[in-house]
Amino acid sequence: MQGTVATFDPQTHTGTLLLDDGSELPFPAEAFRASGLRLLRLGQRVSIEAGPDGSVHKVELPGIR
Repeated sequence: MQGTVATFDPQTHTGTLLLDDGSELPFPAEAFRASGLRLLRLGQRVSIEAGPDGSVHKVELPGIR
C-alpha cells in the first residue's frame, strides 16, 4: 500500500499518512524505526506494511528494500 506523508513529528517519530483513497492512517514510532529512515518530509511518497488489523508495521520509501 502507498500513501503520502501528511504529518510527521521528528521528535516522537509518529505521524499520519494520506492514503490514495483519501483516508488518513496514523503510524506509530515503531513503524518509523522499522524503516531504518532518519527523517520523513511532508508530501513524501511512502510504502507501508500493514498488519491484518490495518495497523502500520513499517513505513519505507517505494522501491527501496
